[in-house]
Amino acid sequence: MPSHPRESDRAATGPVEPAPEDAVRPPHGDLPQPGPPPRPGAAHDQPGPDAAGPPPAEDEYTTAIQELEDRWRRALADLDNLRKRHARELERERAVERSRTAAAFLPVLDNLELALTHAAADPGALVEGIRAVRDQAVNVLELLGYPRHAETGVPFDPARHEVVGVVQDPAVEPGTVVEVLRPGYGDGDRQLRPAAVTVAKRE
Repeated sequence: MPSHPRESDRAATGPVEPAPEDAVRPPHGDLPQPGPPPRPGAAHDQPGPDAAGPPPAEDEYTTAIQELEDRWRRALADLDNLRKRHARELERERAVERSRTAAAFLPVLDNLELALTHAAADPGALVEGIRAVRDQAVNVLELLGYPRHAETGVPFDPARHEVVGVVQDPAVEPGTVVEVLRPGYGDGDRQLRPAAVTVAKRE
């Protein structure tokens, strides 16, 4: 077995020559400490800094979906109940309005029956009775918001009049209502029907 030279031997042999530039030099820094070698796969035991946490449990998603479905069904039920309640209230309002209108015309029917009852005893009074009943019915319509229009001598208004005839009348201005054949009732958006009239034309 060869023996390593001692310091005295090195001094005796002369100065040590520097190692050539291409010689392999030992690495700088701390040398590895002795100990057992790392176990294979140990680097994979610890999670990295970017590792995500555990995924949420599947039952949490199921619970959230069931809650949303339950709220959706309750909203649909509330909407359906609201629609039904609105339909009932609308029908009730219509019934009340029909009843109010019919009750307003009951006195008109009573007076018509009274006029017919006395027609045989006094035929001359029948005309006056019918006229009174007519005026009463007109008053009822006006109270309901539908005033009567049967004016003559007024300018023709296409929003209130319907021309059913044209006549020549030099005594009035052209485009003037000469005769009302059928009265109109109501104004604007609340018009039941326009008045049927004849209008003077230009010569």
